[in-house]
Amino acid sequence: MVMNTVYAAIDPSRAEIDALEGPTVIEFGAPWCGYCRAAQPLFAAVLAEYPHLRHIKIEDGPRRPLGRSFRIKLWPTLIFMNDGREVARLVRPSDPETFVEALEEQARATQPSG
Repeated sequence: MVMNTVYAAIDPSRAEIDALEGPTVIEFGAPWCGYCRAAQPLFAAVLAEYPHLRHIKIEDGPRRPLGRSFRIKLWPTLIFMNDGREVARLVRPSDPETFVEALEEQARATQPSG
């Protein structure tokens, strides 16, 4: 999936997020956040290399239950999930290497053990 450039119109519930199958990256932030806006070119460049990856962009803020359920404190925060389970997290990533390392950790979580 191509990177989402707009925040979701309706936030999914935590139960909906936990029920997602496969790899997913959830991006928490706000459209007015300078850190979030500055990180968008990095996110776009890295996510372009992972077209199979689901990307969900969630606007966060006070009284936003999804962000609170993930204990989001700073924006942007990326939650890397596999089959509804958090496998990695990045807070304010600023370099592609860190982002790719988290994606590789996520990929390892998708591999069957054995």
